[in-house]
Amino acid sequence: MSRYALLILAATNRVYAESSIALTQAELALFSERVLADKVGRIEAATLGGVPYVTFEADTLDTREIALVSNLSSVHALFEREADLLRPLAVRKLDRFDDDLITIQKYSGKTNEQFTKLLLNVTLLATSFASELLDRRFGVLDPLCGRGTTLNQAMMYGFNAAGVEIDRKDFEAYSTFVETWLKRKRIKHRLHSGPVRRDKRLLGRRFEASFAATKDDYKSGATQRLDVVNADTSRAEDFFAQASFDVIVTDAPYGVQHGSSTSGKGLARSPIDLLGTAVPVWSRLLRSGGAIGISWNTKVARRNDVTAVLVAAGLEPFVAGPYLRFEHRVDQAIVRDVIVARKG
Repeated sequence: MSRYALLILAATNRVYAESSIALTQAELALFSERVLADKVGRIEAATLGGVPYVTFEADTLDTREIALVSNLSSVHALFEREADLLRPLAVRKLDRFDDDLITIQKYSGKTNEQFTKLLLNVTLLATSFASELLDRRFGVLDPLCGRGTTLNQAMMYGFNAAGVEIDRKDFEAYSTFVETWLKRKRIKHRLHSGPVRRDKRLLGRRFEASFAATKDDYKSGATQRLDVVNADTSRAEDFFAQASFDVIVTDAPYGVQHGSSTSGKGLARSPIDLLGTAVPVWSRLLRSGGAIGISWNTKVARRNDVTAVLVAAGLEPFVAGPYLRFEHRVDQAIVRDVIVARKG
């Protein structure tokens, strides 16, 4: 039995940093359950040399298993413990681009980048394709994408990303960011944007990008796709085919700075009405074996109510084990939690 230590990535958000140890323990337990054959044990918080770590035991991790652990949302470095010494192991992240794709955007209400990665990870692990995490080009949809934090993380992983955003300013700001970033990084790409019409009726606006991390990939056609539409999320089927995504990941409105709304209704603190309208639509966009992951503010909506929405849409929520250990405080008005459900 070998012993390991994870050095946690420093969080710029102080409150999230206080939660990161416990969140990493839950995330690692989920990795063990879903893709590491339950070989990880004794997951504990520890202080080594005055620095906080998450430590664990396992039969010696092979190269693929180290690569899986390398992609935990808060991992900075991985060590094998030898008595009182730490031997560094080479981490192998999925990252395809420079990290400024994730970090450079700064704006009020932006979801913490480490949490965004955690939410994407735990949703990927819930799919029937979890064993393909290092190899599959997953299709990811954020149906409430804002300015694209989730989409950027999916791009970073080498996945295809799509989003729906009703706010025109957020849609335009994100489109401009992606176009500028691709050009500044000299990444080979092709862009298209414009209105989407059907029967002479304007449905929304669309921004599409095709790109690749290397010139050779671009030349060979091994490109990634980004597809973002400016429209109401309840109309997502007007833009995307049914059963076309592996995962759907979104951060529901917290009911503090941003409320939620449904057609013909004003802003409301609780996201339940919005989810009740939208989740059946999202479910139809999800392929069999895919999963939906939603984060929300427990101060404005109960877990049982969010669970009921998912069940009513024919989804199977995960209601035990590590999936119940992701609740954490964001600020005085927000306690955030995660719920994940799979499509049979």
